[in-house]
Amino acid sequence: MRVSLTDRCNLRCNYCMPEWGMHWMEKDTLLSYDEMLRVIRLSAERGVYKIRITGGEPLVRKGAVDFIRQVGEIEGITEVAMTTNAILLRQHAQELYDAGLRHLNISLDSLNAEKFHEITRGNRFDQVWDGILAAQEVGFPSIKINCVAQRGVNDDEVVDFVNLTRDMAIDMRFIEFMPVSDWDNWRQKYIGIDDLKSLIADGVGELIPVYDGDGAAGPAENFRIPGYVGRVGFIHAISNHFCDTCNRIRLTADGKIRPCLFGKIEVDFREAIREGASDEELNELFDEVLQIKPDAHNITMERPEKMLTSMTSIGG
Repeated sequence: MRVSLTDRCNLRCNYCMPEWGMHWMEKDTLLSYDEMLRVIRLSAERGVYKIRITGGEPLVRKGAVDFIRQVGEIEGITEVAMTTNAILLRQHAQELYDAGLRHLNISLDSLNAEKFHEITRGNRFDQVWDGILAAQEVGFPSIKINCVAQRGVNDDEVVDFVNLTRDMAIDMRFIEFMPVSDWDNWRQKYIGIDDLKSLIADGVGELIPVYDGDGAAGPAENFRIPGYVGRVGFIHAISNHFCDTCNRIRLTADGKIRPCLFGKIEVDFREAIREGASDEELNELFDEVLQIKPDAHNITMERPEKMLTSMTSIGG
């Protein structure tokens, strides 16, 4: 289960939120940490064993580190991960590790500071890179760098990104650009995984498939390059969706559980909790979530009604 702590972020990435800005969630609509922990405990009793902390940017919410510690102490939760843009990672890396966090996904869409500024609408590249170095220094055993590939924007850096894995023990993962707020812009900039693989084959060399075991790699298809320390992964939610194996749900910061990132269906846990719902009644809501989980998202290049308005509001 992905758990979004906040819809707020200290970047404004062009694939995450519209250029014209956001209507942020009101503070009193956000779940408290105690409310989130209750939902996580109930989900663990039903077999959820992995929690991924997301945002917005999760580290902008006060108390995030202590919350992560408490999540890791819940019986049945065996893995706690976090997705971050790494801007605040240098100052929090050691305490996150001490809190039990071991798995980091770090968003980074360009190795060029000027281009990074263009994509994220924030001049923070040096802080992000320093955060990545801090995670390595602390000793996080699992560091994944996520790049949303965009044609004509950062596809010329694909080989440079892959070459990070020559000496760095990381997973460098390329994620297909998903339709958010501007359909025509998405169609122009979308680049499929097969094209990315061709760029890598031409610029670096052979990609050798890696099998991690059922579900161990999450949605990523992983590869190694001979002589390289790290790995290269691809998440192809558009060109070859993995909906038939998806076992993920999302708890938004305002207490809705969404069974599908691209679906508009959600179940309101916040209202039930604040009206005094028992654990049995909340479990009935979990049943509803599982019953309405769709078979597939059905996104194509011709279906603008499937466009998302923002990722940051749903913990995407």
